[in-house]
Amino acid sequence: MWKRMKEDIEVIFEQDPAARSAFEIILTYSGLHAIWNHRIAHALYKRGFKFLARAVSQMSRFFTGIEIHPAAKIGRRFFIDHGMGVVIGETCEIGDNVIVYQGVTLGGTGKEGGKRHPTIEDNVLIATGAKVLGSIVIGENSKVGAGSVVLKDVPANSTVVGIPGKVVIKDGVRLKQDLNHRDLPDPVEDQCQQMQQQIDELKLELAVLRKELKKHEHSNL
Repeated sequence: MWKRMKEDIEVIFEQDPAARSAFEIILTYSGLHAIWNHRIAHALYKRGFKFLARAVSQMSRFFTGIEIHPAAKIGRRFFIDHGMGVVIGETCEIGDNVIVYQGVTLGGTGKEGGKRHPTIEDNVLIATGAKVLGSIVIGENSKVGAGSVVLKDVPANSTVVGIPGKVVIKDGVRLKQDLNHRDLPDPVEDQCQQMQQQIDELKLELAVLRKELKKHEHSNL
């Protein structure tokens, strides 16, 4: 147990340049607190103490702002940076050396039973605000861009961005131009553009109908 705790602190030193000392990390890093609390909750859950496990996880959520279901399976050297708003679902499986940032959701898409949350393989990075939903697999060594919504499997060694998420780099080869944060698709803007197009089409049809109506009126005079 102490070895695992030491390993958790070491990965924070490796990934966060703001970390100054082990004492500071132990006292102030909510992501670390959430992971340690989850280990307790998960152990209770596996032993059949499901209500107590949920109580531990909800208490952890109250203090850290990070919600991890006690049944979720999490590997070694898992790092939650900042962490506020992170949600990890019941059937989620996370490998080793995975990094997630604040606002990430590893959730389901509905009320289906069975395996309904993502599987995150080793060495994956999931950036701020990304949503990975459903029983899908994010392949090892992959990256999910900030604000992306991923609904399909992502191959290993890939970078996925956008709404819905699309693979833009695979095995180091750029499939299309990589997107900056400002270039990520805006579903609200897209919907407004579609509505504007429909309005323009209706205006055109109305103008044609008015012309036909005037011709009909003149022919009856």
